[in-house]
Amino acid sequence: MKITRIVPDITGSDFGASQKFYANILGLQLAMDLGWVMTFVSPNNPSVQITIIQKDQTAPLNPHISIEVEDVLAVFSKAQAAGADIIYPLTEEPWGVRRFFVLDPNGVIINVLSQD
Repeated sequence: MKITRIVPDITGSDFGASQKFYANILGLQLAMDLGWVMTFVSPNNPSVQITIIQKDQTAPLNPHISIEVEDVLAVFSKAQAAGADIIYPLTEEPWGVRRFFVLDPNGVIINVLSQD
C-alpha cells in the first residue's frame, strides 16, 4: 500500500484569521479553498500541509487527520476485514476524491482518501 501524504485537519470557524496566521506568520501558501475547507502548503516543500475545516460538507463529523493512499478501496477492504469502526462509508465526493472515515484505537477520526 502506497501512502502519498498525511495531513493534520484542524476544525476552525474563522477562515480569515486562519489565513492571516498560517500565511502571514508561518509563511505557508494557500493551496486550496473550497469555502468550507482550506489547505496550506509549505512554499519549499508542498507535501508539507495543514488543513483547516469548518464543517465537512458530506460527512457527519470533521476528521482529525487525512491520509491519502494510492488505493482507497484496498484500505477500505482491510479496515472492514479487521472490524475497524468505519464511521463514514466509502464515498465518491463531488470535489474529486473517494474516501471513508475510520476511527483509530484512540478515537481519532481518520479520513482515508484517494484522488480520482
